[in-house]
Amino acid sequence: MSESPALPVTLDRGSPTPLAVQLAQELRAAAGDGRLRSGDRLPSTRALALQLNVSRTVTAAAYEQLHAEGWITGKHGSGTYVTTAPPGSPSARPKAKATESADVAAVDLRPGSPWASGIDRSAWRRAWRGAADVAPLPRPTRAGVPAYRAAVAEHLLRHRGLRVSGEYDGGEGESVLATAGTTAAVAELAASVLCRGDVVAVEEPGYQRAVQTMRAAGLVVVPVPVDADGLLLDAVPAGARAVYCSPAHQYPLGRRMSAARRVELVDRARRDGWLVIEDDYDGELRYDVAPLPLLASLAPDVVVHLGTTSKILTPALGVGWMVAPPPVVAAVLHHRDITGTSPSAAGQFVVVELARNGDLGRHLRKLRRELSERRGMLVDALTGAGVRFLGDDAGAHLVVPLCSAGQEHELIEAATGRGIVLDGLARHHCGPATWFGIAVGYAACSREQLQAAIPDLLSLLSRSSDQWGTPSG
Repeated sequence: MSESPALPVTLDRGSPTPLAVQLAQELRAAAGDGRLRSGDRLPSTRALALQLNVSRTVTAAAYEQLHAEGWITGKHGSGTYVTTAPPGSPSARPKAKATESADVAAVDLRPGSPWASGIDRSAWRRAWRGAADVAPLPRPTRAGVPAYRAAVAEHLLRHRGLRVSGEYDGGEGESVLATAGTTAAVAELAASVLCRGDVVAVEEPGYQRAVQTMRAAGLVVVPVPVDADGLLLDAVPAGARAVYCSPAHQYPLGRRMSAARRVELVDRARRDGWLVIEDDYDGELRYDVAPLPLLASLAPDVVVHLGTTSKILTPALGVGWMVAPPPVVAAVLHHRDITGTSPSAAGQFVVVELARNGDLGRHLRKLRRELSERRGMLVDALTGAGVRFLGDDAGAHLVVPLCSAGQEHELIEAATGRGIVLDGLARHHCGPATWFGIAVGYAACSREQLQAAIPDLLSLLSRSSDQWGTPSG
């Protein structure tokens, strides 16, 4: 609740309308258009009379009228408060019934969301308090906050085995740039390094937000099939300028690119002049072996590595990073300079504090343990029911393949009827769909919700008796 220091009231003493009526009209209008809001505390009748230089009988009569109409209410020993929100304001809209809220609170088993509820709230508050203690920046930091880029370099070395260069002070030789996330980084590369009409090969199925971002920038996107070893390099079209892929954990199929395919990819990139854009959206989350080496460690001269905090913390931070060859770094910084754009510093400061306090490392260990156990729970259930699934022991989702778009649609619709939200593979294509199935995420919901949803999920899959067939992909 808040108290209005001065009410937005003007009284016309030359008007034939009584002052008490004028005052009621003014206060009613202020509550109706939002100048006064529900919960605002009004001055006492005595204080308002002094403020307006009128008798107390005027203010008392106005308050009495408004109280009768339901605009204000008096609380014994506390004061008088506005009770009615302006029309159209969020608080004035009808509240959802309990049954409607229950419908909205379905179990979300879609991939792409992190285990945000697992972030230690004390650590989270501590990081934001520490970030708030930083003095306001006099100008944007085009490359990103130096302390953040240093924290990213340490994170990449510790958790991804990538050693990067640079002093992170704006000088030459820096290779780590802050970004607003993977999609934002793709947009910057499209605007600064690539040109309209350039051909970019992308995984099919793949990450469609990146695809649409490239298309919006005027790039020609060509879908390239994937197999068990990753992107089919022989299908990359002649004249391609760039290749976009997620080698550590292919999205959405959940497989990793084989070592041989990785070596072949960087060799072809050097020979044919490709820029390889490596999307490492959840590379920190591996449970069977150590996180797989990055393409950027194999070929830092031709690979742009993109990372993000959206899968290990929350997408609400809007924070990611780019590690790129010097010409790419220079082009991106030039683009930011001429367009006046730069990633927001607030989220970067929060990550710096999480890293500085050791909370980021502790959260990653906790996150890996929790998601590994959730995956094991889901895998055991699927295996016990004889349901085939795809995906490495990594990340926050796995895939149950199906044989047709119709089967996929029917299963998703049936799950919705049981309060379970699923995602299908068909929508992850930028060309005609060749893979069908459901991508089952296990991070967004609680562990209890996942346990409760598994029997329903198995029941739905059992009705798709031919789901063990091989998709056309």
